[in-house]
Amino acid sequence: MKVRGVTIREVAEYAQVSTATVSRVLNDDPRVIDSTRERVLAAMDKLNYKVNTVARSLKTHQTKTIGVMAPDLAGDFFMYIAESMDKELSNHGYSLVVCVSHDSPEEEAKRLKHLAERLVDGVVVIPATDKGAHFSFLRDLGIPFIFVDRTVGDIRADSVLVENEEGAFEATKALINDGYRRIGYIGGLQKISIFRERYGGYRKAMESSGLAVEEDFVRFCPPTLPFGYHAMEAMMKREDSPDAWFIGNAFMHIGATNYLISEAKGRAGRIVFSAFDEMPYSPLLVYCRYSVQQPIAEMGKMAARLILARIAETEPHEPQEFRLKTRLIRHSQR
Repeated sequence: MKVRGVTIREVAEYAQVSTATVSRVLNDDPRVIDSTRERVLAAMDKLNYKVNTVARSLKTHQTKTIGVMAPDLAGDFFMYIAESMDKELSNHGYSLVVCVSHDSPEEEAKRLKHLAERLVDGVVVIPATDKGAHFSFLRDLGIPFIFVDRTVGDIRADSVLVENEEGAFEATKALINDGYRRIGYIGGLQKISIFRERYGGYRKAMESSGLAVEEDFVRFCPPTLPFGYHAMEAMMKREDSPDAWFIGNAFMHIGATNYLISEAKGRAGRIVFSAFDEMPYSPLLVYCRYSVQQPIAEMGKMAARLILARIAETEPHEPQEFRLKTRLIRHSQR
């Protein structure tokens, strides 16, 4: 037998207030004085009152949920962004619904439809590719969305990004200043905006120093650990491979390190890396001399505030792009 829940009327009678006052407390109405609010909240607690979120969303046209679309949840980077967003959104009574695209635009489109069916109030997307036409249906449904970390080329929306080109330039330049003249590159596919920008920063550092980019020692691959491993394996088999490398993200960095530790003989001890991203375990990656730290907590907080602003707006305004600074970290063991 289904147990009947406590009603607002019963809470009102227990707290000796009107049902309208209980409703105002539930909606954080600032007109309710503190003593009354405390009495109503105490009554809810005593009676074990549960908010009917479905009925409430039908009335307010809001579910107080934000969808988050990430390429994966295996790494720390995306989880740290989601955690930062959750802290900020919870302060405003919102919760997250997280989906994973597995870096597939087809899966991304499918998951976006799922989020729309869940009636989320907004969506924060870390896009899988630089194509974004499949986001347009969200606008048709009145669901705002923003991009974080990455962006796309064929649809405009608010975005929270970092100075990828500048960060890669500084990381490569640091190796050049240490005396390295041949620096290889392992980075993500160029269809992903951050990896185009990071490759651009690497090239700019090399060319501005009068150094050649040796195409034989440049690899673009899916930004995962296995591809970092195999890219380093393929290039290190050549006797003339460089001793210094720029690596485009933490997964590829770990993969390349794994190859050098487990397979490379002799020359591995001379290898040094500069790499995105600085993570808590970066000092343990033995070939890492420099790492690029992204302001992950700030990215998540800003993304949360932007999507809330879009949800609350009454008149649409032009999309905004925010670029946050990176920081170069030196690891003394190398």
